[in-house]
Amino acid sequence: MDPLAPIISALHAEGRLRVWSLVITVFGDMVQHRGGVISTARLGALLGRVGVEPGALRTALSRLGRDGWVSAERQGRTSLYRLTPQGLDSFAPATALIYAPPRPSPVTRWALVLRLNGAAPQVGLVPADQVPPGADCVVAGDLVTLSDAYRASLLGEDLRAALAALAADLAVLERAALDEPLDAAAARLLLIHRWRRIVLRHSEPLPELMPKDAPLAWPRAAVARTYLRIAPRAEAWLDAPMDDPAPMAAPDPAPDPALARRFR
Repeated sequence: MDPLAPIISALHAEGRLRVWSLVITVFGDMVQHRGGVISTARLGALLGRVGVEPGALRTALSRLGRDGWVSAERQGRTSLYRLTPQGLDSFAPATALIYAPPRPSPVTRWALVLRLNGAAPQVGLVPADQVPPGADCVVAGDLVTLSDAYRASLLGEDLRAALAALAADLAVLERAALDEPLDAAAARLLLIHRWRRIVLRHSEPLPELMPKDAPLAWPRAAVARTYLRIAPRAEAWLDAPMDDPAPMAAPDPAPDPALARRFR
C-alpha cells in the first residue's frame, strides 16, 4: 500500500488542485537551496508521485511563466526552470515565516497591541518580546485572565479545519515507512505545502493561547519535528541522478547551508 495515499487523497479531495501552487512550494522547499534550477524531468517525477498529470504540470508552468514567476531555458530534450527576480522577491518573507523555529521557551510576559485602522482599531495579544513595529498603543505585563471564549475566538472555523487536516497528515507521516527517497521527497512536499498555506493565510496562535480542543496544541513544533526527520531522506533523492539523460537529470547542486537552519 502507498504510505502517502491518505495525504495524497486528502490533497485532491480539497477541490480543483492548484498545481501552480504546488510548483511554487517545490521551488521554495527543494529548489532554491539547490542552485535555484530544476528540470522538467525531476519536477515531473516529484509531482507525478503526488498524483499530478504531466498535462496539468505543463499548464501550471505555462501559467507561472505568463505571470512572471518562472523562466525556462531549453537544454537538449528538457527545459530548466528557475524563479524570475519577481518570483524571488516574493519568497524571502514567506520563507522566513514558513521555516521559523518554534519558540524555545514558554511566554511569560505579554503585550496587548493596538493599531489604529480607521473606524476599526485592531487589538491583538502577542509576546512582549515580539511587539510589531508601528503599534499605536502597547500595554505589557502578566497574563492574568484568559477565557475559553477568547481562546476559541483565536481559532476560527477555517483555521481549525486547516489544523485538523494538518494533524491528520502528521499522523500518517508518523507511521509511514518512507524508505524510498522519492517517497520522502513527496512527503516533505505535501507537509510543507499544507503548512505554507496555513501560515500565509492565518495568524498563528501560540500554544499558550490555544483552546483545549484545538486539533494541534503546538502546530509549528509538530511540523518542525516531522520535517527534520524526513528532510535528510528527501535530500537523498535530490542527490541522486535520474534515469532521463537530460542535463539536470544529474544530481542537483549541493544544498546551501541555509537548509540546516530551517526550523532551528
